[in-house]
Amino acid sequence: MAGALLLALAPLHPASAADPEPTGAETSAPVAAGAERWSDTAHGFASLAGGTTGGTGGRVVTVTDPASLARYAGAEEPYVIQVAGSLTLDPFGTEITVASDKTVIGLGDSAELVHGGLHLAPGTHNVVIRNLTIRDTAVDGDWDCKATDHDGIQMDSVHHVWIDHNRFSRVCDGQLDIRKDSEYITVSYNRFEDNNKTFGIGWTSNVRTQITIDHNLFARTKQRNPSVDNAAYAHLFNNHLTAQNDPADPVWTYGNWSRGRTKMVIENSYYDGVQHPFQADASAELVQRGSILRNTSGRHDTWGAALDPRAFYAYRLDPAAAVPALVNRFSGPRKKIGVPGDTGTPAVG
Repeated sequence: MAGALLLALAPLHPASAADPEPTGAETSAPVAAGAERWSDTAHGFASLAGGTTGGTGGRVVTVTDPASLARYAGAEEPYVIQVAGSLTLDPFGTEITVASDKTVIGLGDSAELVHGGLHLAPGTHNVVIRNLTIRDTAVDGDWDCKATDHDGIQMDSVHHVWIDHNRFSRVCDGQLDIRKDSEYITVSYNRFEDNNKTFGIGWTSNVRTQITIDHNLFARTKQRNPSVDNAAYAHLFNNHLTAQNDPADPVWTYGNWSRGRTKMVIENSYYDGVQHPFQADASAELVQRGSILRNTSGRHDTWGAALDPRAFYAYRLDPAAAVPALVNRFSGPRKKIGVPGDTGTPAVG
């Protein structure tokens, strides 16, 4: 990732399942002024098997209304689609289709989709979605989303997708649903906030999905943070999970769940006030190392060998104690991502 990080760490005491509440000084100095945490190159599983470049090489366009976004996002040819300002989707719950070889990226940190989201149909590939806020498809009085299915981003049977530096808030049903044998996915530096069914992976009996999930914030989210069902490989690292929120049912909340035959590795994450921070089905595998757990309760399951992520790709682990500050500062939309002047590519209408 771009940007140098200067950290002065006090002694670190990572937690294990047997030691869920570490004590002692676990703080970090502020990140150096001017440091940034974004790159235009996908990492993790999205970087493998040809990589994920989105609409790179295609025409760069700027859209300011939902109709233009839908027209370019659904086109056959590659596009880099820069979203400017707030776009309210109508009718409520609309999910705009994004076709293959597309980058959908917010200009600055104020681009947003309100009352709707995005959908990737089966067979879609090579898509980058970055720097957007996607919000407010939740319906008052339907916290459990039984009557609605308005996802923030939904994808079915796709491959090579990078979801990066977005913010999801008050979405009903899922903020991010990665379904039905989707492969080579990376989800990085996003903010998942104020939701019930937050981030689901699976809905399949096959075991094919490979996914990297790193440097994301889960704040006031009840469940599926994420839930990972029948993934071949799930690598979660440097994520920050905070106390969940459910005014209707405060008893049942959870963090990460390795389900079905998933092989999951969790590294150097930070759990604060989370019930059931990580759990695994008997048929699944889950390895946890280096994470910090504060005021957690319930299940802390670990068994099996899962996977060695470094056998697939190189990556940098931040210390778990630094994760809250890093994720709070660098996740979500950024002012400089998607600015035409940064890439040297002029935007055209």
